[in-house]
Amino acid sequence: MTILQGSSLGFSKGLGRRILCSLVFALVIASLVVASYMLAGGKQDHLFQPFPPDSRDYSSSYNQSEGRRQKDIRLSDYSVVRLTDRRIPDIEELKQYEPHLFAVIPQKFLSISRSPCWYQKYEEKKDPYSGNAYVLYSKRFRAVFEEMRQNFWKRLLVKGDSRYRLRCLPYFYIIGQPKCGTTDLYNRMRLHPSVRFSANKEPQWWTRKRFGIMRLKEALQSPFPVEDYLDLFDSTAQEIQALYNAAKDTEDTVTSPLVIGEASASTMWDNNSWMYVYDNTTNTEPPHLTQDFIRTFQPNAKFIVMLRDPVERLYSDYLYFAIANKSVEEFHDKVNESLQMFNSCLQTFTLRSCVYNTTLNNLLTVRLQVGLYVVFLWDWLSLYKMEEFLILRLEDYSVRVLQSMRRVFSFLELEPLSVEQEATITQSPASNSRRPEDCSLGPMNPQTQRLLRDFYRPFNQRLSHLLRDDAFLWEPQSAV
Repeated sequence: MTILQGSSLGFSKGLGRRILCSLVFALVIASLVVASYMLAGGKQDHLFQPFPPDSRDYSSSYNQSEGRRQKDIRLSDYSVVRLTDRRIPDIEELKQYEPHLFAVIPQKFLSISRSPCWYQKYEEKKDPYSGNAYVLYSKRFRAVFEEMRQNFWKRLLVKGDSRYRLRCLPYFYIIGQPKCGTTDLYNRMRLHPSVRFSANKEPQWWTRKRFGIMRLKEALQSPFPVEDYLDLFDSTAQEIQALYNAAKDTEDTVTSPLVIGEASASTMWDNNSWMYVYDNTTNTEPPHLTQDFIRTFQPNAKFIVMLRDPVERLYSDYLYFAIANKSVEEFHDKVNESLQMFNSCLQTFTLRSCVYNTTLNNLLTVRLQVGLYVVFLWDWLSLYKMEEFLILRLEDYSVRVLQSMRRVFSFLELEPLSVEQEATITQSPASNSRRPEDCSLGPMNPQTQRLLRDFYRPFNQRLSHLLRDDAFLWEPQSAV
């Protein structure tokens, strides 16, 4: 049995116990929600209180099927966000959970590339991509892999009777957040002559695929091995190898100017896998986070974070992912319901427990937790210095594209672009804009907006303090 097979077997073996734990937590949350609803009806000093009535009456336009209006709620005693330090796992502990990962990725990398690259002895004679899970799972990758397949054999490094393939990890990551402009940033960055990305924009490997999570709230599949993830960077690795081969013939020493990026917008916040994987903990907080593993192998990685007003982010998220019967009234109800569940959790568990709780996150009807930016950033900063992050606001980026892109390329230490190249990047049309049918719904209800502003305000205040920038308050005076 290989290490990978052993790891998969252990994963399956503990699944029943992990699901049982999740069900128990679900029952706890459900009981808290019921109790909170009951208490809210009779007492005014509990966590949720009726929101002051809006000047407009929405009761006639939603919840008609139930014949009643859902009571609005808000935070009343959580005005101070307390961010606590987390326990940082050591490398031996991480090895116990991902032995194969440590067997594949070395601790030191080559100097021929700014991206972390290394040589791996290649002894196979078959198609290197025939079993890649990304190809098998999605047909749209096949053309990309076919091109890599054609160049594969001639780009191997030959030393004596042995052949070696160049393997690489990203030099930088766009780690979040969803519906904050990451797709537009990704498409503009691709126009820089020295920037390369993975074969697909969002591999979601660190947060989902390595655990067998294909889509959220769906049954687990077979985990994607790290080799399949590394295959996504082979096209650039082949370019780097070709440059090295050419320089080797002239006895020149050269470092490739190419840098590899990866743009999974789940990397910053999604740790929903932990309840299925780490079943030997009695704590309600995850013992390990995604960044623990990334930091172990890439202590000098760079991270780009795109943020926007979390209130508007949530509405955009709802419009994008909701399938049918979307309305501002339904959104209002979902916000109320999700606030009730999240705040019920806070009555019993820590903030970090609730933010990272898989069961709760699957119960929420809108993704409130994704907008709690300061919680995620705080945990990333437990491992990396602030200098390793470039944090942009969508509100600034959208009106000052050129200045924003210059900041991005400077942060990555890339060569400046010509006027013509900058014009190409800035004149490119915006990506992933709101669909016309969603625009027709108009803005969210003012009452919904006030509910969400009350909820997110203390988190925005902590974020603003952490970043020393009042623009991250997203109050009217900080709007662009």
